[in-house]
Amino acid sequence: MQTNFNYFFLFIIILLTSCKNNSPQSICIPQSELGKSVNIIGGEFRFGETRFYQNEGPASKQFVTSFSIDNTEVTNYQFNKFVEETGYITAAELGYNEKDFPGIPPEYRVPGSMVFIPPKSDEPTSPMVWWKFVAGANWRHPLGPESNIIGKENFPVVQITYSDALAYATWLGRRLPTEIEWEFAARGGLEGAIYSWGDEGPENGKLKANTWQGIFPYDNLVEDGFEDSAPVGCFDPNGFGLYDVTGNVWEWTSTPYGPDRNRDYGITGFDPQQPGIAVKTIKGGSFLCADNYCQRYRPAARQAQDTLMASSHIGFRTVGKFEN
Repeated sequence: MQTNFNYFFLFIIILLTSCKNNSPQSICIPQSELGKSVNIIGGEFRFGETRFYQNEGPASKQFVTSFSIDNTEVTNYQFNKFVEETGYITAAELGYNEKDFPGIPPEYRVPGSMVFIPPKSDEPTSPMVWWKFVAGANWRHPLGPESNIIGKENFPVVQITYSDALAYATWLGRRLPTEIEWEFAARGGLEGAIYSWGDEGPENGKLKANTWQGIFPYDNLVEDGFEDSAPVGCFDPNGFGLYDVTGNVWEWTSTPYGPDRNRDYGITGFDPQQPGIAVKTIKGGSFLCADNYCQRYRPAARQAQDTLMASSHIGFRTVGKFEN
């Protein structure tokens, strides 16, 4: 386990480096600005979308009570502080025992998690090819045991299950956002806009978010300077001062997922592609979202995620009471 002294020493080194998008060990906003709580004044807004994927509708007017939300995704540094103070061990580090998780294939019972591995140009285009269970992958080693987060303290923590994210939020006396709260905050006050900054695409003019440039999943042009996730705050904030609500990493919400918002799927949710599995709604898209595949880097976009499974492109931020 890294010590607080080691992390402090690493931060001093990083703070002396230039903050450029093409530097994988840079920070883009001051340490003092990371994870600040931003007050969101509630109100009525148009929730959902009808111009893209069916599961984003129907659009409806919803009222949101005022709340506060982190201005950035939770970082490796912040999560490490939680682990050091509590001794918490994430699901990916524990593995899935047969008693608590019957039916899981034996190869998934060892500690590890899901990692995106780009296919070769002659391989078929299928998520079964891109995503691999990698033994030893966890928040400290997000791409597998040979990887680490040294120099990436300001990157969003990933390889976090829903329970892991909830444990961190509870430790802070906060919680995870509902889908409606998350979408309201991500819109930044822009009623009905396609993106968190307006209607112009993320690659038109100045790059506006950490998404995939090129033909997914074969051709990653890395025009934004990041092959995968980026340090939080490297792109302009939305109208409420929130960073990376578009792209970078998906974010957990507390809302059970269902493909039809007119139905109640209970506390476990339902995803027709993985029936029988408890699923929550994740929002915001990630560095893997591209124009030709998964145009889900929009406030209204949503996706189901198995609550027991972590991956290399899912993180979170927390919410709490409106702070006077």
